[in-house]
Amino acid sequence: MTDSVLSEKSLEFAVRIVKLHNVLRDERKERTMSKQILRAGTSIGANIAEGEFAQSGADFINKYAIARKETNETKYWLRLLHKCNYLTDIEFKSLFQDVVELQKLLTASILTMENKKKN
Repeated sequence: MTDSVLSEKSLEFAVRIVKLHNVLRDERKERTMSKQILRAGTSIGANIAEGEFAQSGADFINKYAIARKETNETKYWLRLLHKCNYLTDIEFKSLFQDVVELQKLLTASILTMENKKKN
């Protein structure tokens, strides 16, 4: 997977998170957690975008590591929203699967860059 594919997948995920935020806020009247997942879920792609123009390998790893941390936070908010019945099973599974995929892709990209730095 290339960085452009990762970038596109993170952008698509961010769009889904923005739409989720709007539904949570407007239809389900949840405001606190919806802001948290909006921040974490959109931050993934923003950090990937920064990493694409990193000044060094270390900077790239740092930006992607931050993005990976944001995937973990997003997973937390998805689990909490689901347990509090703000997300249906279908909504939860779909979003959770996407964020897990992003997390795996980020991990693979970080490991690839670390291996390049060693050689």
